[in-house]
Amino acid sequence: MKRTSLTTAIRIGASIIALAGIGAIVAPAVSYSETPGQERRGERQDAQDTRQTGRDAARDEKQECREGDEKSRAECRQEKRATKQGTREDAREKRQGQ
Repeated sequence: MKRTSLTTAIRIGASIIALAGIGAIVAPAVSYSETPGQERRGERQDAQDTRQTGRDAARDEKQECREGDEKSRAECRQEKRATKQGTREDAREKRQGQ
């Protein structure tokens, strides 16, 4: 009885080791597939940071324009739009890697 259970235990152990070895060979390497995605994520984050900075700058510029009283509300609004559009172009360039 002991001999049979010892042989069975050896067979089960050998099977587990063999399956683990096959699993290591068949399993895909995760690190290779994440690299391009991480780069794109970083580019998107840089572009988002650029746009946010532009929003803050446009808001400040409009506030200064209103306090100055030398321009109309429409002119201040157009300046804000121009600032934001320039920032969007900068963000596009960063995202496209130019």
